[in-house]
Amino acid sequence: MRWTFKPIPSIETINHLVDVLQIDTAIATLLVQRGITSFDAAKRFFRPTLEDLHDPFLMKDMDKAVARIKKAFVAGERIMVYGDYDVDGTTAVALMASYLQNHYSNIETYIPDRYTEGYGISYKGIEYAHDNEITLIIALDCGIKAVDKVACAKEKGIDFIICDHHRPGEIIPEAVAVLDPKRNDCSYPYKELCGCGVGFKLIQALSTNFEETIEDLIPYLDLVATAIGADIVPITGENRILAYYGLKVIREKPRTGFKAIIKEMKRPITTITDVVFTIAPRINAAGRMKHGIHAVKLLTEENIETAIEFASEIENYNNNRKEKDQLITKEALTQIEENNDINKYTTVVYDPNWHKGVIGIVASRLIETYYRPTLVFTKSGDKFAASARSVKGFDVYEALEACSEFIEQFGGHKYAAGLTLKEDQFENFKNKFEEVVGKTIDKKLLMPEITLDIPLDFDKITPRFYRILKQFAPFGPNNMAPIFMSKNIYDSGHANGIGEDEKHLKCKLYQKQNEISFNAIGFNLGNKTSLLENKKTVKIAYHIDENVWKGITSLQLRLKDIKENTFI
Repeated sequence: MRWTFKPIPSIETINHLVDVLQIDTAIATLLVQRGITSFDAAKRFFRPTLEDLHDPFLMKDMDKAVARIKKAFVAGERIMVYGDYDVDGTTAVALMASYLQNHYSNIETYIPDRYTEGYGISYKGIEYAHDNEITLIIALDCGIKAVDKVACAKEKGIDFIICDHHRPGEIIPEAVAVLDPKRNDCSYPYKELCGCGVGFKLIQALSTNFEETIEDLIPYLDLVATAIGADIVPITGENRILAYYGLKVIREKPRTGFKAIIKEMKRPITTITDVVFTIAPRINAAGRMKHGIHAVKLLTEENIETAIEFASEIENYNNNRKEKDQLITKEALTQIEENNDINKYTTVVYDPNWHKGVIGIVASRLIETYYRPTLVFTKSGDKFAASARSVKGFDVYEALEACSEFIEQFGGHKYAAGLTLKEDQFENFKNKFEEVVGKTIDKKLLMPEITLDIPLDFDKITPRFYRILKQFAPFGPNNMAPIFMSKNIYDSGHANGIGEDEKHLKCKLYQKQNEISFNAIGFNLGNKTSLLENKKTVKIAYHIDENVWKGITSLQLRLKDIKENTFI
């Protein structure tokens, strides 16, 4: 692991926050690192309010989208709500469909089949719409590059409203309205909404026609928070407000489908991390293993008994997904070793029998072993299809753009993308991708990095300090849970490995200069036990969290890494 510190902010700015907020220097430093430099900014950070959401009509084409939906209502048109099969897409469809159905009955939902239709708008979906006399499609989390498909729909008398958040291509589809804050000609103040977030802005705009307030839309925010967490968008600005209130809904009054998932899991959901690692994989599992429409049905179901049945089915899909991704990861690691690809700048693996629904997860798993941009290919019809994942700091989307001569279709983000290509272009693409990454990647990015916020002495870790720290949540990209570094640390003498194969580390750590101690847990750090032998002093990187044992709550350290005291 590479340890790097965030830049130290100006002392003047830190001291200003210390004075106006009456807080500890460490807390003030953490705030300034997150761009919070004034009393008002701190107030907005610690007390998110729905009043700070932007006017949805600041988004280009919003007025056109609202006018077209109103026209459809008046004319009694059939409306299709169309979305991708991942968490962002299915939550967006559930949000839009359930909102529209409160005001208008002629609504249909559609999720493309991952295997027969692929990502985004499909010709099959357009044909279905035409055959069923649908004249307006609201596309969510997809469509920004569907120029030909939107044109095809137009020829059939079908209008499109696109709600997307991906990067546009050179040509914007000729839809009635294209809502995407990443459009170059869109001056919307916040650019990092997820697809479900763009959908929320549309219902926020529509709500002005029904004498509804923003409070009336709060019940939909559990879906938005789930999409924000799953799609790994920055938790800043509007996203932080939406996630904050969405988590509150999940904790206090979740929709029936979420209640069923939580009942199936037998554990509460309190943080974005809980959402990302418990709710999101289950919603995703429907699209990966069966069909995304099952997720939409669960998320829009209002009868608890029926929702529990749906949740039980999805739990089975998720268990099946786990088995497949573990098996494929093992096969892919064997392939890398057998092909002697260990020392390359990239990982590109292929097997025609790998399940297309889990190759993205497998790509992420491979990065845990070989830390480099990774693509996992499988056969999809007569094409090769892949999921791409990247390492921190490297834009895999741009790398794919540089290889576009060999690619049929691709789309995605900086750290995650999907693509298809013809079988005879696979080797050409593989070689070109290795060449592009090798020339453009900063070689230090090929070693995993821990970004440390600030050094911290144990005597600063108090219940009051942690209470303030908890208010930094919800955590996520651009507002990650702080990682601290402490030095001159030694173990009480009872450090030991725990869990299967003793792969986790449990210890009690002291700091020499103050002799204050904390219990600590280090997941997957069992191999670091020897560093703590004979009370050797070390440096540690860690989060601060709480441990509840037999009804007693205490602060503990969640270790990220341990190094000898001589270097970082």
